[in-house]
Formats: sequence, structure tokens, C-alpha cells
Amino acid sequence: MDKRVYLLTIVSFVVGMVELIIGGILDLVAKDLGVSIGKAGLLITVFSLVFAISAPILLTVTARIERKRLTLLALIIFLLGNGLAVLSPSYSLLFMARIISAASGSLLVVLCVTMASNIVTEKYRARAIGIVFMGVSASLVLGVPVGLMLGNAFGWQAPFILITVLTVFSIIGVYFFMEKMEPKPAIPIGQQLRTLKNRKILFAQLTSFLFLAGHLTLYGYLTPFLKSALGLDGTWVSIVYLIFGVAAVLGGGIGGTLSDRFGSKQTILTVIVVFAVAMFAIPHTTFALPLFLVVMVLWSMLSWAITPAMQSYLIEASPETSDIQQSLNNSALHFGIAFGSFIGGIVIERFTVELNATVGGLFIILALGAAVFSMWKKGSVGLFLFGR
Repeated sequence: MDKRVYLLTIVSFVVGMVELIIGGILDLVAKDLGVSIGKAGLLITVFSLVFAISAPILLTVTARIERKRLTLLALIIFLLGNGLAVLSPSYSLLFMARIISAASGSLLVVLCVTMASNIVTEKYRARAIGIVFMGVSASLVLGVPVGLMLGNAFGWQAPFILITVLTVFSIIGVYFFMEKMEPKPAIPIGQQLRTLKNRKILFAQLTSFLFLAGHLTLYGYLTPFLKSALGLDGTWVSIVYLIFGVAAVLGGGIGGTLSDRFGSKQTILTVIVVFAVAMFAIPHTTFALPLFLVVMVLWSMLSWAITPAMQSYLIEASPETSDIQQSLNNSALHFGIAFGSFIGGIVIERFTVELNATVGGLFIILALGAAVFSMWKKGSVGLFLFGR
């Protein structure tokens, strides 16, 4: 497989870090800028929303720009956004910096996926996509702990200085090692949205949305779940997050390999079924920490294993609009994250955190239904469970 895929993975890693790296230093940001913790938390919210909305729009606006040049341009804007964050003396400027970083970052992730799938042969396509997304999942492992460590040691600006340095290295790598790649013909935004009239495409995107919504219903509130259901202290919570993150990184690569070997459809359906079983089982494993950890590792790996298979399926379902479908899928994932976190908050406030896993599992069941409906062909029901 082309080694340049790993360069694109580094770029996706840097972008992924920016989204969550501020999570561990909200109190430092709030104190320094004179705002409440809740208002500081909007810096995460605005990033996710802008990230979800901007990718398909920017992909249309920049459709005629050569891909390497566009990647470098997006990286430079991303660099400026994070540089502004480092120098921000006020909340409003930091808020603006987050918008700039999110918009350019969303385009970068789509470009990385697109370029990775184009520089490898067809048999390695899903694996290349999985490796690129391993960069994003790896950033989830390091984002919060690195942000917390650097922030506490050197101030809340320190994590953004690290991101700025890594972005500079990314620019150098793309400039010297990536070849020019011509874009596909421009597709108007209206035509992009009209692709969702295709049942296969619409329900595939809905599958991603529901899957991430179910996942975040519990994962967004994993800390209170660990403390309440298992009675873990802060040290053990950190260890559990580390284990979860490592498993997630491995899951992205495994998902791509499974999709290449068994086909995207079978991989998607199998992952969803096993993922649902894991989520429903989690509340019943809390009596024994080792058992809980085993199920949690499975849950974590599968949470990222579906992504490369879904991206590959979307390319197969609509090859002529593959760039568009990847960007729309990226938006669906982030909307799912936002919605799942919202639903999880309602559950924990009105009921108990132990119920979050069950509610999340119900969303996974809906995701399974959406996936089956996307893949269903009249007279060939067994095709989805036993073949490609």
C-alpha cells in the first residue's frame, strides 16, 4: 500500500486533536478569559457544528481546485486559525479561531479520505480509508490528556502551539511528498442534496447518524457512568479512557481490513449487530471490572470499525459522487455526535446514567434497520447477511 496514506493520516490526526483538545482545559480557558465554564464549553459545540455543516459547502466551492493545492491552502488556513487561538486575548477571538479551524479542518478530513482512496489500488481502498480515520481516532486518545497536561503546565495556549507546530510539519510533508491530483467535475450543492433522494444513499447516511448518536449517548457520559456504576476514582477513569482510545485506534484499521476481505455490506451489518449487543450488555457487566473492560474494548473497537466500511459502501453505491458522499457522511457523523450527546444529557438528568447504554442501544437498532433498508433488494434478503 502507498506509504503516503500515512502522511494523510498524520494530517487527520492533527485535525482531530483540535476538536477535543480543549475539553480538558475548559476551566483554564474560562478563568483566563473571564467567562463561565458553560460558555467556554460552547467552544467545543461551535467546532462540531461548523465541522458538520461546512464540509459539503466548501467541497462545492472548491471543486475546481487541484487537490494537492487545495489541501495546502486548507492547511494554511487551519494554521492561521490555530495561530489566532494561541494569540487570542478574548473569548470572541478564540470563538472565531475555532470557527476557522473547524471549517478548514472539515475540508481537510474529506480531502485526506479522497486522496487516500485515489492513491491506492482498489483492493486496498477500504484499508487506506480506515488508516486515515485511525488518525482521527488516535487524536481522541491523545487530545484531552495532552491538552490537560500541556495546559496545566504552560497555560491553555500551549496545546494550540503544539497543533500549530504539527500543522507546519503537515504542510511541509504534503508539499514535498504528495503529487498533484485533478479534481472531479463540480457538483452544485443542490445536486449534492438531491443525491439523498436515492434510497440507498439516504439510509446509508442515516445509518451513520443513528450509529454515532447511539454511541455518544453513552460515550459522552462515560465518566459519570464509570464513577456511578463501577465506583471508579479519577485514576481508574483515566486508565479506562486510555484503554478505550487504544481499542478505537485498532478498530479503525480492523474495520478497513474486514471490509476489503468480506465486503462493505456484510461488515457494516455485522459490526452494527455486535455493537448493539455490546451496548445492551454493558450495564450488566458492572459487577466485575475485568468483564466490563472486555465488553468495553469490543464496544470501542466497533465504534470506529464501521467507518471505513461505510465510506467504501458509499463509494460503491454512488461512485460518480463519491467526494460528495464522503463529505455528507462526515457531516452525518458529527450531527450524530451532537444529537447523541444531547439525548444522553436528557437521560442522565431525568433518569439515571445507567440507562444511557440502553437508550443508546435503541438508536443502534434503528441504525441496523436503516442499513438493511439501504442495502435491501427485492427478492434478495439473504444477500445482506451472508454475502456482498
